[in-house]
Amino acid sequence: MINVNDLKNGVVIEYDGKLMQILEFMHVLQNKVAYVRVKMKDLRTGAVTETALKGSDSSFKRCFIDKRDMQYLYNSGDAYAFMDMETYDQIEIPAERLNWEKNFLLESMVVSITMYENEILGVVLPDKVELEVTETEPAVKGDTKTNAQKDAVVETGFAVKVPMFIEKGEKIILSTQTGKYAGRA
Repeated sequence: MINVNDLKNGVVIEYDGKLMQILEFMHVLQNKVAYVRVKMKDLRTGAVTETALKGSDSSFKRCFIDKRDMQYLYNSGDAYAFMDMETYDQIEIPAERLNWEKNFLLESMVVSITMYENEILGVVLPDKVELEVTETEPAVKGDTKTNAQKDAVVETGFAVKVPMFIEKGEKIILSTQTGKYAGRA
């Protein structure tokens, strides 16, 4: 159990039957009443909520999240298959739970799978990934004063804006947080 005053960023607690990760917290004293203002993220749905917790509130169950390195194997259409690197066990995650992550997954890529008591919570991608450009418009000469960009599609099918000098077949680095071009590979 963890007390309200012991909450810190990154700690995961059970709150109203939900698995919540503390994103931000602030101790507040207002009109001689002390409380903690907390911003939390539901690890199952991704919803972010803010609430105020009084010091007199009951303690919360602290939850420990397990991260396992797994290799992405294939997409069967309705699910993505991953293999545990140590036990060689395979798991499948429904495609609708990986709407953002699928834009950066390549076969054989190693990612972290977050789990709580054998319940799969999600996929943690590396901060940046290297992908090959499969489609792009030809560069237009001249417009070099502004930071001109053009549309491109990478090997996963994800559309991204890239600088004019990027050509088809080049490897580029994308941020998995924003989906934006981060440089040449």
